[in-house]
Parts: sequence; structure tokens; C-alpha cells
Amino acid sequence: MSPPAPRHRSPRCESTGSAGSDDVGPGEAGSGSILMVALIAATMLATALIVPLFAAFAVGQSVQNAADAAALAAADTASGRVAGVPCEAAGEAATLGGASVTLCAVDGLIASVSVARSFLGFDVESRARAGPPDG
Repeated sequence: MSPPAPRHRSPRCESTGSAGSDDVGPGEAGSGSILMVALIAATMLATALIVPLFAAFAVGQSVQNAADAAALAAADTASGRVAGVPCEAAGEAATLGGASVTLCAVDGLIASVSVARSFLGFDVESRARAGPPDG
């Protein structure tokens, strides 16, 4: 019996020593780079949309805190615990919170205050009410 004849390999199947370069077709070169650029662009777009939403949430909480502080200041002044004019005290408290009073009403010992602050061209408003507990 004669030894088997050596097989001839086509040039495409021969190993060149670099991993992954065997199966790259003529239209696939550089497709990984394009995919990475698209992935980075999508990540940047998502970040550009999400960060302002979180900032708006933080500003909304800040305005609510300013409204709470303004209402408490007005109620404390209306009760006589702190000297002064209730709505002026509310204005000072709101200013410290980065907002301005848009409405202040005192009915007996109960103070109702509305404050606003501008953020990215929009007015963010909040209301609060303070006074002695019911009952």
C-alpha cells in the first residue's frame, strides 16, 4: 500500500499567524471600529438626555425645600415666635433656598406660600402650607 497523497491547502485556509484574520471578507474590514463609534455615540446621547432630567429633579426638590422653609418662617412669624412680618420672613427664607416668593397668604396662624425658580428657561414652582397642628 502506498502512503496517502499530501493534501493541498488553498491559500485562503493557510494560517498567517494572526488570530481572526482568516475569515474577514472584503466588505467586513473595519466594521468593528464602526460598531464601537456607534456604541460610544449612543452612550453619549443617552447621557446627554439623562443628566438634565436628574438635574431637573434636583432643582424640583430644592424648590420644594425652599417653599417648606418659607412657609415655616411665615408661620413662625405669624405665631409671634419670631418677630417681623410673615411674608417678609417667607421671602428671606425662599431667597436662601434659591427661589422667590410668588404668593404669600396668612390666615390666622396658617401660612400658605408659593415659590418659583427658573431652570433651563422653565419656571419650577412649588407650594407649601405651615401652621399649628389640627386638633
